Amino acid sequence: MDCVVIVEGASDKAAVEALARFRGLDLVTEGVLVEPIGGAHAVGAYLRRFGNGSRPRLAGLVDLAEAPAFARALELVGVGAAPDVAALERLGFFVCSADLEDELIRAVGPAAVEAVIEEQGELRSFRSFQKQPAHRVESIDAQLHRFLGTHAGRKAAYARALIEAGVPDRVPPPLRRLLEHITGTDN
Repeated sequence: MDCVVIVEGASDKAAVEALARFRGLDLVTEGVLVEPIGGAHAVGAYLRRFGNGSRPRLAGLVDLAEAPAFARALELVGVGAAPDVAALERLGFFVCSADLEDELIRAVGPAAVEAVIEEQGELRSFRSFQKQPAHRVESIDAQLHRFLGTHAGRKAAYARALIEAGVPDRVPPPLRRLLEHITGTDN
């Protein structure tokens, strides 16, 4: 294993792997392990686990709110100091402005996300969700974001589907830069 990509959850892993597959990259052949850690609180333990001995290259995808936790952990294990987002990205940890789902919705666009929801057979459920009093006043982006997180496994399923819907030209910038970083390519 040459590189470990630390991601917060299953949807992040699904998106990274889907984009790599679409680009014709076999991450296993490339020596890349994508490791979901179950939330940012676990980053220190994973960095220590993978940062021992002949340390593989480390990289990751990080939600903006969790960037300080990643920065502290990277410094504590000796990877480097990351006082800001630019420094985190120089270390190979790419920051989503809110989270990956937000990035995907913005990159693909609300209309295309709704089309994917329809393809998945869940447009009726989404329309019911939109009619709920708590969601009527939300923007379409906020409604889509919340809908994607309402059932276990939905975020990961939609991460794959939205990557497939958005490629080749509408990939969220942090995800694109991460893939370029870990493969040394300019995809």
